[in-house]
Amino acid sequence: MKFIIAVIKPFKLDEVREALSGIGIAGMTVTEVKGFGRQKGQTEIYRGAEYSTNMLPKVKLEIAASDAVAPQVVETISAVARTEAIGDGKIFVLDLASATRIRTGETGDTAL
Repeated sequence: MKFIIAVIKPFKLDEVREALSGIGIAGMTVTEVKGFGRQKGQTEIYRGAEYSTNMLPKVKLEIAASDAVAPQVVETISAVARTEAIGDGKIFVLDLASATRIRTGETGDTAL
């Protein structure tokens, strides 16, 4: 099993969720986060005053997937979330040792 963490632009969330549903991903955890990378923040104007922020709003997706489906999940997120502009995000893939569905006690791939 793999644990996939993707950090994407917030306005891409609905498109990515629909695309993942289309390939059979039944669930994910979504968290609103802030961070920076190569963008180094941005300058904004608020009530006539200019200020710079060094943390940009992003959305973090956490998805547990079987080894067979994980590459397709990464490809789907990458294709759908891409705007070809700086700040599109990152995808991290980690090995997932175990998963347990609390309601039924199922473990492993069946718990996903």
